[in-house]
Parts: sequence; structure tokens; C-alpha cells
Amino acid sequence: MTVPAAVELRDVRRTYEEGRIRALDGVSLSIPKGAFVAITGPSGSGKTTLLNVVGGLDEAESGEVLVEGAPLGPLRTLDTYRARRVGFVFQLFNLLPTLTACENVEVGLMPQGLPAPEREARARAALAAVGMGGRADDTVTRFSGGERQRVGIARAIAGGATLLLADEPTGALDRATGIAIVDLLDRVRRERGATLLVVTHNPEIAARADREIRLVDGRLAEAPAPARGAEEAEAPF
Repeated sequence: MTVPAAVELRDVRRTYEEGRIRALDGVSLSIPKGAFVAITGPSGSGKTTLLNVVGGLDEAESGEVLVEGAPLGPLRTLDTYRARRVGFVFQLFNLLPTLTACENVEVGLMPQGLPAPEREARARAALAAVGMGGRADDTVTRFSGGERQRVGIARAIAGGATLLLADEPTGALDRATGIAIVDLLDRVRRERGATLLVVTHNPEIAARADREIRLVDGRLAEAPAPARGAEEAEAPF
């Protein structure tokens, strides 16, 4: 039996400003389960729009988005999908400065309707998994950029997400810290069997991925050969 792709886009289009901006212009691609994929391209090429459409934060105007073989519905029906299956990691962390690390992770679990003790237990376990267990009760204003991003990753994985979407997760970090964050995301992906999509301008990060998807003006463009060997590819983009 054929295993469905983690994510499949079929001729997906998304425009803004009454069609003047074509953020996605007929994008079709397939991403297998467990892959680490880098999404690259110049500013304004549609990278974040692609991530948001896959994550259910934005809606394709035409075409189809499938996750594990099932088409995504309209945005109003996607709360459960985002809460249980998708973990977002942002460039500027998006943490609440007055809350502790544990409380910030718990906020991300609230849409699941879990009892407070279970939310806390999951949050502390996720923080321990990213090396922040000893600082769970500190407010995030006391953290470095790398530590804040670790909290952001903990928030993304605490709900059991199988699809991790990271939008320039190292953009606000120095090179060494950024490499450590990519190492962490890749480790989490492998340990959990998750699929990881990372938007990046950094060619060093793109080279770490299994595959690279390059966007130019909302369309797929030819990307460099995979860093880990063409023999691992199940389907070309």
C-alpha cells in the first residue's frame, strides 16, 4: 500500500491585493513523511505564504492542499488541525514576556482543552526535551535569543505535532546559536518521526536539509541537488 505524502500541494494559488501580488502561482509538490525540507528564495517569493497555507493559517484560492492524503478544509474548520498536528516556530519567538517558560508553552496547549495539570506536565516535558527543563519557572525576559527559541520549539512540540513549520527560526540569532537551533529541530524531527519545513535565506541551513524547495515569484524554481544524496529522494519537486 502506498504511504501518502506528509504534505502535497496540487496547483496551489494564492494572491493578494486583488490579484496584483501572486504569492503562490500554481505550486505543486510532494513532501514525504519524516523529511527535513528547506524552503528558500528571495524576499517576497512566497515562502511564508507557502508555510502558512500548509499550516492552515492561510487558505489557497485554488488548487488543493493535502496532509497525509486528506484535503484541508476551509480555515474556519482548521482549529483542531493546527492545535494537534502543526507546530509553528517563529523568527521573533512570539513569546509572552510576562510569563514563565512553562506558562508560554502551556498557552500553546490551551486550544486542545487539556486539564491544567496535564498541560503543565506536557509543557515541562517539552522544555526538558529542548534542554530548558531547569529554567521552566523563569520568565522569558531573562533568556538569551537562543534560549527563547528553545522555548518556542518546546511550545511547537508539546502538543504532539507531526508537522513542524519554522519561519526563519535562526534569523534573529548569531551563527553558532542558529546552527544549534537547527541541530535541535533536526533532532526533534528524527526522534518524533515528524516532518520539518524550514523557511530560510541561509544557504548553510538549506544545505543541511534533505531537500530544498526554491521559490521565485511564487513559482517553484530549480534548487541545488540534495545535500544527503539523490538516492534518498522518493520524488522530485
